[in-house]
Amino acid sequence: MTTINIRDFIAEARFNRFHAGMLFWSCFIITFDMYDLIVYGSVLPVLMKEWSMDPIQAGAIGSYGIFGMMVGAILFGILADKLGRKRVLMASVILFSLASALCGIAPGPLEFSILRFLGGLGIGGILPCLIAMLTDYAPKGRANTFIAVLMCFFSVGGILAAFVSMLLLPSLGWHAVYFVAALPLLLLPFMHKYFLDSPAVLLGKGRISELRTALAKVNPAGELRGNVEFTGLQDREAGSPVRALFTHRRALGTIMIWVAFFMCLLMINGVSIWLPKLMVTAGYALNSSLTFMIVLNVGAIAGTLLLGKLSDKWGVKKVLVPMFVISAISLTLLGYGNNMAILLVLVFITGACTMGAQNISYSFVSQYYPSFMRSTAIGLASGVGRLGAIVGPTFGGVLLTMNLPVQMNFLFFAIPGLFAALAFTFVPLASRARGAQERDNGPEAFAANSASRAT
Repeated sequence: MTTINIRDFIAEARFNRFHAGMLFWSCFIITFDMYDLIVYGSVLPVLMKEWSMDPIQAGAIGSYGIFGMMVGAILFGILADKLGRKRVLMASVILFSLASALCGIAPGPLEFSILRFLGGLGIGGILPCLIAMLTDYAPKGRANTFIAVLMCFFSVGGILAAFVSMLLLPSLGWHAVYFVAALPLLLLPFMHKYFLDSPAVLLGKGRISELRTALAKVNPAGELRGNVEFTGLQDREAGSPVRALFTHRRALGTIMIWVAFFMCLLMINGVSIWLPKLMVTAGYALNSSLTFMIVLNVGAIAGTLLLGKLSDKWGVKKVLVPMFVISAISLTLLGYGNNMAILLVLVFITGACTMGAQNISYSFVSQYYPSFMRSTAIGLASGVGRLGAIVGPTFGGVLLTMNLPVQMNFLFFAIPGLFAALAFTFVPLASRARGAQERDNGPEAFAANSASRAT
């Protein structure tokens, strides 16, 4: 009987056509994930006029999608570790695509709001499944890069929403803009074969033939003939994956990760919403302020790709902590700058070190926990982070009502970045589970204790 360590078998694989397909369809889903979330802003002026909505009602409808994302990330993240990520991922794609497409035939604000919430549920379930799947099956030294590329397609989704709205709104109306959201639903049969359940779920449920098929796709050069005993994955622990977040010395790491996600998303959403207003307050024209927003998002894309590469080389935690410190410094300096070129550089750095670092934070969470609880961990961290995203714009509004000097406004937005850096500093990279040392592969401190099942 041949013994195969699953983690080593996957790590030794070369990047191949299956990896490319898995990454391509993951990015495709994320593109429409973001499209469905923000396209509401593109059609909002038309809807307010057609349905006679006031700003408060329109804003509330926008919040339903974000609230749905928070609930969906937690709910579907937990279900993915129980039922399998492939099943939950497909259900999430169907839910957000169908709900968003049906928004195009909603007769009024009530029905539209319900569909926005349902779409948000599906959107929330996407990220925990995709990040966990890519982490599970990435070759050695590729996980952070995979996730960095994936997270950049959030920005692609925002660009797509803008272009589709510009193209379809004048000629076909707002309904057609939402019908485009059905495209992932139509292409689901083509991407289906690239969705894989985690090796831990397949092994734990005795689905050995499916495990063999998955491993053969990921590493076709590997030897899987004859009787095989699979090892290299930690035993599924008793109780729920939620409880497991706080057992075996994981409690401190879990709490610190949640604090970091809350603080980072508070900072990101607050700055994203209020940066143009803050720059206008500082004496810059509105057009210049909007330019800062473009540079901020370009910095986010560049930062995500660069930090992903650096994380694969040096370790995620070693990259995250200094990046959050730099983000706080660059935000603070924005309040004192008066040279346009210097300000643009500072805004670029801010985007790279806030949004870029936050995107890589998902990779850190995915690799910090064992495979059997990975989607749960990502879902809950994302859900807690969404609370910070909700607080961020309100936090900025409160600051502006206090009529503080513009330097103080930027300083207060920078402070959460320091808290995020401090929180990640206290996340222990190595822990013990069931008396055995978990593997600390640099930043990829996920457990790889032995657990086997014979074919």
